[in-house]
Amino acid sequence: MILKYKGIHINYTDIGKGKPVVLLHGFLENLTMWDAFIPKLSKNNRIICIDLLGHGKTECLGYVHTMGLMAEAVEAVLNYLKIEQATIIGHSMGGYVALAFAEKNPKASKGLCLMNSTALPDTEEKKQNRDRAIDAVKQNYKTFIRIAVNNLFRPKNRIAFADKIKDVINEALKTPLQGIIAALEGMKIREDRQHILQSSNFNKMMIISKKDPVLDYETLIKQTKNNNIFVVEFPDGHMSHIENESEFLIQIMHFIENI
Repeated sequence: MILKYKGIHINYTDIGKGKPVVLLHGFLENLTMWDAFIPKLSKNNRIICIDLLGHGKTECLGYVHTMGLMAEAVEAVLNYLKIEQATIIGHSMGGYVALAFAEKNPKASKGLCLMNSTALPDTEEKKQNRDRAIDAVKQNYKTFIRIAVNNLFRPKNRIAFADKIKDVINEALKTPLQGIIAALEGMKIREDRQHILQSSNFNKMMIISKKDPVLDYETLIKQTKNNNIFVVEFPDGHMSHIENESEFLIQIMHFIENI
């Protein structure tokens, strides 16, 4: 489905009835990353998947897509659907957007799951890596995407999940250059939102992978201390929905049911 918003089109799906649950994809992904989980999740819940700005079939809205700007697009979809409260599950960049949404709309957030994501801002080193990524994608778009996607998986899983990785790359290749750059620029300047984890009363869960090539395990664990956050740990990489698919589904179903 398409929503007209600030002169662009936002793509989303709305399947099932029950408690509203919003699923937000990560960088270089789109709402199709959730396809394998929709049939079971939508049996007892209303599942809304949204293509974030500059990803999937949602168009770009400027040169920089801040996490706040992306969160406003999510808010626009929920307002259009007349959904006052929802549980939000965000993968990686989707988690950054979920935090920005919760910051602006605390009463609209019933539950928050950060899946291979963090409430911390980029370090100076990561900011420099974002700039390098922007240069790399401008120079060789396809090579950048192939390398970026492969680097999300635990090294030993890159052979075992070779077919799935090809699928992820093919979807990532649908992301326009402007969308990639705008997201990198937005992630680079995102704010520290640890206070959302510390002060919010809604249910919170963090899915953390011990061998995540993107996020440091110990740093993520520190964010969960004394914050009333339910922690799920997986042994693999950044792509829990692929590397730990069945257990991931069990955990998010459990989280949704208990809200």
